[in-house]
Parts: sequence; C-alpha cells; structure tokens
Amino acid sequence: MMRMAIPRPLVRRSIMLLVSVAMLALTLISLAGMSASVLVVESTRGSASAINIAGSLRRYAHRVANLIALDAVAGRFESGRVTAAMLDFEQQLAHPALTRFIERAPGELFAATYRGVEAAWYQSLKPRIDALEAEPGPPAPEQLELLLNEVDAFVEQLNTLVAVLEHDTETRIHDLRFILGLAIAVTLLVVVIALYMLHRALLRPLNGLLDAARRIAGGDFGVRVDYTGEDELGRVGNAFNLMADELARHYHSLEQRVADKTAELQRSNRSLELLYHAIARLYQSPTAVEAYEATLRDIDRVAGLEGSFVCIEPRHGGPATVIASSIGACPDRAARGDEACSACRAASAGDGVVLHNPALLRFPLRDREHHYGMLRLSLPDGLRLEDWQRQLVEALSRHMGMALGAARRGEQERLLALQEERSVIARELHDSLAQALSYMKIQVSLLQPVLAVPARSAQAASILADLREGINAAYRQLRELLVSFRLGLSADLATLIQDAVREYGSRGGVDIALEVDLGPCLLTPNQEVHVLQIVREALSNMVRHACARSARVSLHGAADGEVRLIVEDDGDGIGAPPTDAHNHHGLAIMRERARSMGGEIEIAPMAGRGTRVCVRFRAHSAAAAAPRTDQGDVRA
Repeated sequence: MMRMAIPRPLVRRSIMLLVSVAMLALTLISLAGMSASVLVVESTRGSASAINIAGSLRRYAHRVANLIALDAVAGRFESGRVTAAMLDFEQQLAHPALTRFIERAPGELFAATYRGVEAAWYQSLKPRIDALEAEPGPPAPEQLELLLNEVDAFVEQLNTLVAVLEHDTETRIHDLRFILGLAIAVTLLVVVIALYMLHRALLRPLNGLLDAARRIAGGDFGVRVDYTGEDELGRVGNAFNLMADELARHYHSLEQRVADKTAELQRSNRSLELLYHAIARLYQSPTAVEAYEATLRDIDRVAGLEGSFVCIEPRHGGPATVIASSIGACPDRAARGDEACSACRAASAGDGVVLHNPALLRFPLRDREHHYGMLRLSLPDGLRLEDWQRQLVEALSRHMGMALGAARRGEQERLLALQEERSVIARELHDSLAQALSYMKIQVSLLQPVLAVPARSAQAASILADLREGINAAYRQLRELLVSFRLGLSADLATLIQDAVREYGSRGGVDIALEVDLGPCLLTPNQEVHVLQIVREALSNMVRHACARSARVSLHGAADGEVRLIVEDDGDGIGAPPTDAHNHHGLAIMRERARSMGGEIEIAPMAGRGTRVCVRFRAHSAAAAAPRTDQGDVRA
C-alpha cells in the first residue's frame, strides 16, 4: 500500500487559527491606519478656511491704508469710511476659523504669531490711525508716510501668520502620508507572512490530497496520504485514508454485485420477452387454445413448475372447464368432483392462494368487470415462487383475463352485428318486397271479380299489365337487395365508391366524375355501408330513368365533422314528387338510410335539367392525426 509523503508544516496548529490571526492583524493595521488618518484629518480641519481668512486680513489692512491716503489727498477726513474698514478688519481678525485653530493648539507657533498680530493692531497701528484722524486738518506727508510704512510692516506680520498656517497644514499632511505608507508596508509584510504560512500549511497538503483523489478516481485504491494530524487538513487526511480503505473493500465486492445485477437484468429481459410474446399471442387469438397452452409452457419453463392449467368458469352454472393444461385434468376435481369447483369459486379473492391441494397455487383470471376463471400452478415439493416469478405470473394472469374478456366482448359484438344485419334485411324486405307483394295482392283481389265478367276483359287486361309490372319491379328489387346483401367492405370506402362509379358508368355509357375527400372525418363501418348503398341507388336510378350524359359524385368531410354526399346528373330530371310511391322504393330506402345515420337527404331537380341528391350527416369522429391515406381525392 503506497503512502504519499507530504512535508509537515513548521508549526502544527489550526489552519483556521492561522487565517484568523492573519485577518486580525490586517484588521488591526487597517483600523490603526484609518484612526491615525482620521485624527490627522481632524487636526487639519478648518486649515484651508483659516488660511483664507488670514490672507484676507492683508487686503483689509491695505484697504484701511488706501482710504487714509485718499482722505489725505482730498484734504479732509471722512472718518466713517476708515472706521468701517477698521471694523471689517477686526471682524475678520476675530473670525471663528482663526479662534478655533488657536483653541485647538494654544501653545503652538500659530497662536503666538496670531497674538503678535493682534497686539500690533490694537496697541500700535489702530491707536496711530485713531490719533491721525483726531488731528484737525489733513495729516502731514511725513505722518502719512510713517503710517504707510507701519502698515507695510503689519502686512509682513500677516504674511508670517499665513506662512505659519500653511506650514502647519503641510506638516500634518506629511504626517498623514507617513502613517499611510507605514500601514501599507506593514499590511504587505503581514500578507506575505500569511501567504507563506498558508502555502506551507494548506497548499502543499491540499495538492497532495487532490493528487491522491485523482489516482483513486483512476482506479488506484492503494494510495494513502501521509498528512494526518489534529488540524483541519490532518483530519481530512485521516478521513481520506478511511474512505480509501472503504473504497478498496467495496471495489473487491463490486464485480460480484455487477455480475448479480447482470443476471437479474437478463432474467428481467427474459421475463419481459416472455410477457411480450404471451400478450401478442393472447390478443391476436384470444379464443385459440394453442395461445393459452403456449403461455402455460412458458410459465412452467420460467418458474420451474411441474405443470399448470387454465380453468374457465361456466356462464350458466355447472362445473368449470379446463381449456388449456400441461398436467392434464384438475387434480382437485378428480379427487373431489364438482364440489372442488364450487369451493374454488367460493374461495377468497386474494391472489396466489393455496387451496386444499398444497401443491396447487391459484391466480384469478379477471378484468375490471368480470371474473372468468383460474390459473392453477403445480409447484414441486418445498418450492415457493420468488417475488419476480409471482409478479410475472400475476401479470400473465391479468392479461389472460383481459384476453378472455376481449373474446367475450367480441362475441357479443358479433351477436349485436348479426342482430343489426337481420334488422336491416327485415327493413329492406319490408320497404321493398313486402310493399310490392301487398300491391300485387290488391291487384289480384281486383282481378278476380273482373275475370268473372267477360265484358270487362279490357279492364282485366289493364290489371294484368299492372300486375306484370309489379312482378317485374319486385324481381328487380329482389336482385338489388341480393346485390346489397352480398356487398362487403373488402376495401376502403373510396375504392368501393370508385368501383360503383365505374360499374354504372360503363353500364349506362355515362361519364361520371368522382371526388372523395373526407379530411379529418372518420366514418363507422355502418355509415360507410349506408353511404355506398345510397351512391349505388342514386346511380342505378340515373342509369334507368335519367338518360344522362354526364354525372358527378362528391363526398367531402368538413373540419367540424359534417359529411356531405352529392350525386347529380344532367338527365331528364326527377320532376315533382310522385303521389303514388309504390314504384319508388329506392327513394324511400335512401331516405331511410339517411335517417339511420342521423342525417337528412334532399332529392330535387337542378336548374335547367338534371337531378341532385344531397345527403348531410355527422361523422362518427374527427381525427386529429396525420392525413388519411386510404381516402384521398379520387377522380374517375
């Protein structure tokens, strides 16, 4: 087992403590630098204002001297102007900016210089100006010159005051620069020391851990780290080594677990394959015994059974029937007779219940609505079904039950279809042959008294002609009914309509155009039969009576589910509706077919010449899927 040697730090302490000390030192340095900067800035606060005020004192002093000189040149004193200028000077001299500066540092050079300026003004310059204004007449040139020289000397004192203020401010700014530079240097030193210590205590061990993690990710579970201890990374190293030991142990058992999982997946795959083939057989042939026998053989092979059988309950009482078996007859029934079937039906509804024979296991065959029978399994001695086997058998039993239910529903649907077809035949016979025979019966009853009187032979001949016409009509209707009853939907509706158009077009020598485009509409088989029969009846009437040269058949479906069938020709036209409809059974049948689809039919002459038959009804449903390929736009 390989161990990676990682250099130990010089001082084994907590890394968080090291980081905390470094951060504390940086914080203290920052606070000290900022505090000193605040103190220096606070000490220089008002310096600029004081410099401005001190500089303005020179302007006020020169203004006083200038006013005195102007009064001397004018030969008279205007004491008000000079006095106001002196008051302005004194106000500036006592400005709060200067007094605050003196109060903050009363013992420094600026305070002494300010007191000298103040003394020079109040003790020397101001008394001289007051004395000069008190003398009568203009001052002598010598006095004026002496006063101006003294003002110049006073201004020099003011210059000194301003210079002292500027020097003091620059000194404080220099101190601030020094403090900030020192703080930066100390901060950089602390950062360098902290980085060096972190490099030794954190970066090197961390790189070792990362390298070991990469090697473990590559499959080398023998690598271990040597950096262990009481600090954070030392504890991480201990945990890493423990994790590597666990991974090594799990890795050795992983291949076996993978092999077990592979075997389980293969078993699941076989179960799914068996389930798929069994479902395909049952749903393709739900009534075929071979499908159930093949399914039982698959169950026996997968579950390791001695045999199994499917027992179906009767519909009207009596014993159950074994429809498929791989072990022969029911052992319980062979031993106990029909009593075993009654006990089995009365047993609990739980799946996988063991009955009287401990070697047989029962699974019910049912769907959501009905219970159809039992699937019985013969287990070897001491064998119990595993969970996956039980789940597979339960799934197969459910699908057997659904297949039996589908078979019974199919049988019921066939019976309903047979009853409906018989109703259609009875209706067709009633609407055609029955009426024709009734008409002929009436004609025969009229013929009997006429034949008894020779003088009424002309009337008898007329009745015989009507009777012959009725017989011919009945024979024709019988042939049409036979054709209709023999007609089957062996192809899609468009193809069948096209065949009918081709048949009647060639029979009557008529050019018939065909358009079929149902779009999203889906017709039921019953609707398709009625549509085809209406088309055939309309074309048959056209060929027999219309003497048409061209015709058109159109079948279109709208997006809202409405279907429109139109058959029109350019023949002689139908004229007014007949009062006696005994020879117009075809029209009545078309109306009856339209009503059976829940629609309406309109049979009317066209403008000019010809007849138009229009049928409107609602489709069974509208498909939202891809366009239909079996019923496109067909033109003949």
